[in-house]
Amino acid sequence: MLITKFWHAGDIEMRDGFSIEELKKRLQNSRYKLTHQRQDVLEVFLNSTGEHLSAEEVHRTLRDKGYDIGLATVYRTLELMCSPEMNILQKMEFGEKRARYELKKFDENGHQHHHLICKGCDKVIEFSEDMLEGLEQKIAETCNFNIIDHQVLFYGYCQECAKKLEN
Repeated sequence: MLITKFWHAGDIEMRDGFSIEELKKRLQNSRYKLTHQRQDVLEVFLNSTGEHLSAEEVHRTLRDKGYDIGLATVYRTLELMCSPEMNILQKMEFGEKRARYELKKFDENGHQHHHLICKGCDKVIEFSEDMLEGLEQKIAETCNFNIIDHQVLFYGYCQECAKKLEN
């Protein structure tokens, strides 16, 4: 899967904000330990900024580097890092029947980026402009619902695939 970033020109610089020390602090606050497997999994994401990795890809990356880690351990670690206590990874489904994960990134207002998925070439384009704040507030008020997160996926055709479809 090809990953492309598109940041709106007016956006502030995005920051990952996660380090091994931050993970250690979050784990300790939730009464977990920083095992070498958890550290290894996080390092894959820290070294793959902007990529949307499946559990299998994380596992393969670690095995290729000579680490002895099981796929089940990778899955458990990914789920822990997606938990509300850790809030380090974002879990997404792009329509390929397997989850993908990425480091959570927020701007200074706490907004995340969204994804445009090309149905022609499977390219994933990250888009950071958040136009949902008003909608979130309206939903929260109308439904008496405390929104803590959201994901937006738009499916369509990238510029290159749209040109191919025109011809």
